[in-house]
Amino acid sequence: MNFDASMRIGSLEILGALVLFGAIASRIYPATQAPARPRAMQLALSVRDAVGGPAREVAFALAEGGEPAIVGRSSDAQVGLLDPEVSRRHARLELTRGVVYLTDLESSNGTFLNGKLLVNEGIEVRPGDDIDVGNTRISVRTMEPSAWT
Repeated sequence: MNFDASMRIGSLEILGALVLFGAIASRIYPATQAPARPRAMQLALSVRDAVGGPAREVAFALAEGGEPAIVGRSSDAQVGLLDPEVSRRHARLELTRGVVYLTDLESSNGTFLNGKLLVNEGIEVRPGDDIDVGNTRISVRTMEPSAWT
């Protein structure tokens, strides 16, 4: 028997051992499905405007691939603000792959998440987070999967 033939037999033995190991391991740790990502989320925010007064509650739904929620002074913003330090279209909240992201829309004064300035990309938002735009603080109260799509 030459060297090449003995190497082929060794390779087949190794392959067989790997197949056997895989079969045994799959019985010990059966494959589990990843949890389904929500296709829609219901958000509840607490908004403390710069003009003072009590915080107001804002609730809306975000759908995967749907329109994002705009934060700003614009009349069509889902989170409308009266703060003169806030741009008309200051920031956006959107649902992507089951995660809510906050993105600054090149606003004049920037958008801050938990005191950190957002730069060039969206960042994940979670319940308990504080979003600062201008002199206004927006607290994320709840985020729950929604049946609305």
